[in-house]
Formats: sequence, structure tokens, C-alpha cells
Amino acid sequence: MTPFLAYEDKGTHTPPTPTPTSESESESALPLVLVHGHPFDRTMWTPQIEEFSRTRRVIAPDLRGYGASPVVPGVTPLARFAADIEELLDELKVGTFVLAGLSMGGQIAMECCARLGDRVRGLVLADTFPTPETPEGKAARNAMADRLLREGMRGYADEVLEKMVAPYAAPEVKAHVHRMMTATPPEGAAAALRGRAERPDYRPLLARLTAPALVVVGRDDAYTPVADAEAMHALFPHSTLHVIEGAAHMPNLERPAEFNAVLGEFLDRVDELG
Repeated sequence: MTPFLAYEDKGTHTPPTPTPTSESESESALPLVLVHGHPFDRTMWTPQIEEFSRTRRVIAPDLRGYGASPVVPGVTPLARFAADIEELLDELKVGTFVLAGLSMGGQIAMECCARLGDRVRGLVLADTFPTPETPEGKAARNAMADRLLREGMRGYADEVLEKMVAPYAAPEVKAHVHRMMTATPPEGAAAALRGRAERPDYRPLLARLTAPALVVVGRDDAYTPVADAEAMHALFPHSTLHVIEGAAHMPNLERPAEFNAVLGEFLDRVDELG
């Protein structure tokens, strides 16, 4: 079966990770699965793909409606995004793995944890939050969906660029982020916004999660402030919080060396746990 999602699959592929029912563990490092945010694509993870594919398998899909994946207009719930990822990982014969998501991708990662259970051996949540949408937020997301369908992506991209990354971010980072936003199909972005407006409360899920977690946030993130990250960190039984100075909503691109160092330390800890 051909996977529905476009994706990058790079790094060590053998031996394969065990199936979910296997009693034995591979000696290789756990695969790393990266879930991008809105309105981006898998290239937002380029610094992480390049770094970690040297030592482990790294899989980064384009979510439906984004990048090179098919566009399905209407409403795309977070549960549908998670089901797509599950189907892709099953097709690629990935058993257990570490899962990382940023912003909307973090909420999709939470949904994946609900679906996939112990297959997720470690969870990385960057610049995201677990709370359900407020009535005001739901109205705003649906209004933005209408606007994107009516006007396209460029005006929105121009407006939010210096919130997605800090005003002082490197020009090449700004250009990359703007390029991803303007390349996103409006129909896909609108469907995701409408689905995200209906998201559930993930706080009870995080409170009972037994896998280790890493919470990362940019100090100057206006979308998900440090206080939100601290509150989320407090929910987990086993988690580490790291605040990246000199970054806003996309610290993996704005400060990739620091982000990779923190992520690398976490991956090593998870690998040791098996």
C-alpha cells in the first residue's frame, strides 16, 4: 500500500524496530518521528533531520493538507492527523519510537499518545499546550479559516511572521518560515483550523503518561508563553522543561544548536530506558 502522506525517512533503517507485540528490543536507537506545526511542512524540521539521522532513523511526514501531501478540504480533526501518522508508521514497520511535535504538531502528538499507547517511548512537546479551545478561540479559528479560503495565505503569513519567529531572527530563518506559510494550500490550512477548534482537553492524558517527556519553549513565544509550558510540564509524572532564550515560537529553527543539544540528551535517556 502506498502511504497517504508524503514524508522523509532518513537515517539508520536496520535492524527494524520491534513490532508493538514483540518482547525483544532492537539494539539500535529508537526512531524519531517529527510532527510539524501549522501552517508549515516537514522542512521545518530540517536541522533536526540532518542532526539525528546520523545516529537513528528519523521520519518526518507532511500532514494532510500541507507540503506534498494531498489536500482534503472541509474539516480535519486532530484525530484524523494522528490516524494518518499511525497508518504511515505501520506501513513503514515502525514499532516503538520517540515522538516530537511543535505547536499544532504537539497537539497531534498528544492525540497519537492516546491512540498508540506504549509504542510512544518518549514524548517531546515544543511550543504547544494541552487545553481545549475556548468559545472565543473556536470562533477566531473558524473566522481565520474563512479568511484563508477567501484571501489565500500571503497576507496572513506577512502578519504573523514575526510572531512565528522573533523579530530579531536570522533573515534566512524568516525567509524559510515565510516560504512554508505561503506555500501551504489554503484549503488544507482551513481544514486544520476548523478541526483544531474542536480539540479535546489533553491534560488528563498527560497526567497519566508513563513515558518520559521533554517540554521545550522559546522564551519570547507569544503564542504559547513560558507560563503555559510550565503548567504543562507540571502535569507530567516524568518530564523535563527547557526554555530557549533568544527564540519565539519555533526554537528548533531559531536556535537549532541548543534545541538539538537538549533533544539529543533526551533521546539518549530514552534509549537507555529501552
